[in-house]
Amino acid sequence: MAERSSQARTRRRFVRRQWARRWVVLRYVAVAALLLGAVGLGVYALYFSSWLRLEGASVAGNSQLTEEEVLAAADVPTGDALVGVDLDAIKTRVKSLTAVQSVDVSREWPHDVHIEVHEREPIAIVPEGPAYVFLSDTGDTFTYGGMPKQPPSSLPVVKVASDADRFALQEAADVVASLDPAVAKLVDHIEVDTADEIRLALGDDRIVEWGSADLSEEKARVLLDLLDARPDAGTYNVSVPSLPTTS
Repeated sequence: MAERSSQARTRRRFVRRQWARRWVVLRYVAVAALLLGAVGLGVYALYFSSWLRLEGASVAGNSQLTEEEVLAAADVPTGDALVGVDLDAIKTRVKSLTAVQSVDVSREWPHDVHIEVHEREPIAIVPEGPAYVFLSDTGDTFTYGGMPKQPPSSLPVVKVASDADRFALQEAADVVASLDPAVAKLVDHIEVDTADEIRLALGDDRIVEWGSADLSEEKARVLLDLLDARPDAGTYNVSVPSLPTTS
């Protein structure tokens, strides 16, 4: 009798151990199923559902460009899964606008992208036939849809030779940016042949041979001294400021 009772207890312990082992296995299976379900739901939500689709875009940082111009260039693929939208492609398209110096594009969950533009600042006017473009401090020229019909009179005019290269424009921009206010107010326009052949045309038909943008501050000081000393001269050459000449 005692032996049978002992065998029964042994069987019950065995059964409990078996169920315990099975429960551990079932628990891992259940956890794995839940994880797979969560991953599957996440993949579905991100790529296949309408919950996280791209519906539009917001624009910031624009003052010259209109929001419509930026959005037209961005060509945001509405209806696509937001997670898969090619932000670099949007950035490249927006940068094709010449008034844009740089741009940042980011996702705004759950349904939008945000476009932050950094526009070029005009420092001068460059005539192009009957029209004109703006010159930025980097030597780039640009336009935008809402440009005034008449160029702003507050900006200097830079006349560029037809064969002047990109480097010449950069030098011209550097000259404009470094002009002493006392000199700038005397200038009617700036003529650019090459990077080393830049002239200032003063409002009274006098010419200043400026050369390149190098030593512009020193050139400005020398020029002001020459204008006081030789007001009757027609040409002032300060391209080598240590050896200025007049004629």
